[in-house]
Amino acid sequence: MPAIKQSVCFNPFNQDDVTPAELIAAAARIGYKSVEMAAEEHWPLIKDSGLDIAIVVGHDSLPDGLNKRENHDRIEDELLANIDLAVANDIPALICFSGNREGKSEEEGLANCVEGLRRVTAAAEERGITLCMELLNSRVNHPDYQCDRTAWGAAMCRAVGSPRVKLLHDIYHMQIMEGDLIRNITDYIDCIGHFHTAGNPGRQDLDDEQEIYYPPIMKAIAASDYQGYVGHEYRPKAGTIASLEHAFGICDV
Repeated sequence: MPAIKQSVCFNPFNQDDVTPAELIAAAARIGYKSVEMAAEEHWPLIKDSGLDIAIVVGHDSLPDGLNKRENHDRIEDELLANIDLAVANDIPALICFSGNREGKSEEEGLANCVEGLRRVTAAAEERGITLCMELLNSRVNHPDYQCDRTAWGAAMCRAVGSPRVKLLHDIYHMQIMEGDLIRNITDYIDCIGHFHTAGNPGRQDLDDEQEIYYPPIMKAIAASDYQGYVGHEYRPKAGTIASLEHAFGICDV
């Protein structure tokens, strides 16, 4: 069973008790493979520390995304520019957003996302960049967000029909929306290009005060043919470095 490639989401761990340089150095020392979603100013230090940048945001914005046809010209331009930027910096994936429903049916929203993504799939395939539509919960954190179920997201990926269009499966968000995490991850692993973690409730540490038991989830991911990263995207309660070490140990299967 291969080890999980773990990644640190920069912003939630960029706390007052560590500098960016200390955070990046600690990630490398602990055994992380990547620091992701950092501002471009930090990319050279991440790379110089021997770490990858697993994924960054590909377009604006989370609530106003691909499910609205009037956004397609803008998002196409943003994604094409960021595909070039990703290639230049050896970043393998970009995050995409469905946007909020705002009255759109599941069918209309899905069709619009498919149409918008197909405008850039040729470029993504040619340049080797994976576009990952993020799954988010619409019950607590992102009311009205459309891509809020794994099955919906997988149907979208399969309708696009490109190996470079996948899902960012956020385990915290999908615990809130649907549970049944291992079954859904296993059933749709072919459509998943990236993972995020956090404890639920609270979106904090992967500790014994939250309800998700991560070791068997990581074992299920490792037992599949998944080759991507698992990024920790939570705000530590206290002690940033200690929290990073703990999360790494929990998911190091």
